[in-house]
Formats: sequence, structure tokens, C-alpha cells
Amino acid sequence: MAAIICGSLAFDTIMTFEGRFAEQILPDQLHILNVSFLVPALRRDFGGCAGNIAYALKLLGGQPLPMATVGNDGADYLQRLQDLGISTEYVRQVSDTYTAQAMIMTDRDNNQITAFHPGAMMQAHHTAIEARSDVRLGIISPDGRDAMLAHAAQFNAAGIPFVFDPGQGLPMFDGAELARFIEQATWVTVNDYEGKMLCERTGWSPAEISRRVQGLVITLGAEGSEVWVDGQKTHVPPVQAQAVVDPTGCGDAWRGALLFGLEQGWDLVRCAELGSRVGALKIAQRGPQNYQLDFRV
Repeated sequence: MAAIICGSLAFDTIMTFEGRFAEQILPDQLHILNVSFLVPALRRDFGGCAGNIAYALKLLGGQPLPMATVGNDGADYLQRLQDLGISTEYVRQVSDTYTAQAMIMTDRDNNQITAFHPGAMMQAHHTAIEARSDVRLGIISPDGRDAMLAHAAQFNAAGIPFVFDPGQGLPMFDGAELARFIEQATWVTVNDYEGKMLCERTGWSPAEISRRVQGLVITLGAEGSEVWVDGQKTHVPPVQAQAVVDPTGCGDAWRGALLFGLEQGWDLVRCAELGSRVGALKIAQRGPQNYQLDFRV
């Protein structure tokens, strides 16, 4: 069965700063911030949440259907997906803009500063979701604001269970909009920071959110994750990575594993355990789509 993955396809320009951001930014001078970081290492990767999640799901043996938009420079990305055996039937190319671009700078402590140009992503709402017999579930990951709103409503209308994963798109929505997403969704995933913002804007605690869906997962980075089901919390421990090389795309790798587990009918704890394993593999490799599995599911 297939999973529709709504989100961005982007080119990631990854830069490595060998120092620490905290040592370069003076907290009492933020009102006149003017800093420059020397980045000796730079590379360009295929990225974007939809692309990264689809990559992880495909590695695990799933059937991803990314729903995204690329620009006039997107031919290489379309070919990349096809070479991986990932369907591009829901990937639309537009001619009057660039593919989304993320400029990501990482310091020696794996803190990141990202500049993101949405480009073609802002036209993602023109592609609609309809019921399909071979589609078992979906995910709303960071995308254009209009697309996230429209696709959640379309998943709901089509009767397709979906994960609401707002990620860095969460600040675009107020409390009422976020509450509506949760009411339409089947599962919710956020990281620790996003979870606090989600609770603050909706006025609901993690326990309350989990009672409105089949489950809430809060990822905690190196601390593992919290799985909330019907108001009860279970801590899922992390998997130790062989090396910490590049955090870019770790959350997306985790979510690809989540989708695979949900497709198999697993409970959320088991899904989160697989997510930790895949995330540990990803963080040991540079780039969000360059790792391979070293285990069998």
C-alpha cells in the first residue's frame, strides 16, 4: 500500500562552521546583529521534507507518493526520484520559479541556522488529494501554508488517516488552526520545541492532544522520544549512532520509519523504536538522502 507524503522538495546547501554559534553571537547586541561565519566545507544535496521522508520509507520497503512542487531547475530532482524507484505522479513542475532552497549552516555542536526560500513550494496547494484504493495513509509535513491547510482537509474528506507533522511550519498557524489540524489528523508528531509551542498555542497539554488522536509522538533528539497514547506517556530510548556527522534530515528519516510502521499496523512505540534506528543511521552520514540500512526490518 502507498503513503502520500505532502511537503517540500528542496535543494539543501549545507555549510559547516567549525566554531560555535554561541561564541560568535553576543546576547546583549542582538539588536545590531551583524555576523559572518567562515564555512570551509560546503555541499549541495537533494532535500526537502517530502523527499527525505520518501527516501527513508522507500529504503524500508514502503511505497511513497511524494506530493510536492519543483521549479524550472527541478529536472535533476525528478530524475533522482525516478532512479530511486519513487513515483513522481504527484510531483508538479512549474516554470516561473525555482525549486525550494534551504541554506543550512551547522556548528561544531550540531546547532543549525537555516535560511529557506520556498520557491515552487508556495504553489503546492494546486495539487489535490483524492481517495485511492491503494493509499493507506498520508502525512502533512512542512509545506506552503495554503497547501498544509488544504491537504489536511482533503485527507479528512477522503477518509485517509494521516500524520500531522508541522515541523518548522508550525509558527505559520494560530491556535484555532492548529486545533483544527489535530481534530482532522490521526497522529501528531513534533519535536520537543515544537511540542511546547503546539501546547502553548492550542492550550492543550500533550496528554490532552493524545486523547484527540490515536497518538502523539514528541521526539527528543539524543534523548529518544515520548509516545503519548490516550493520555499515557511511554519513553522510547535513543539508539546510539556510530558517529555524529550531520543532523540534517534526521527527523525526516524518523518520520519515514514511522510511516512504514503505521503501514504495517504496528503500535506507536514500535514505530518510534524503528525511527530511532533509522535516525541513528542517518546522523552518521552526510546529507539527508545518502545513508543505507544495515539491518533488515
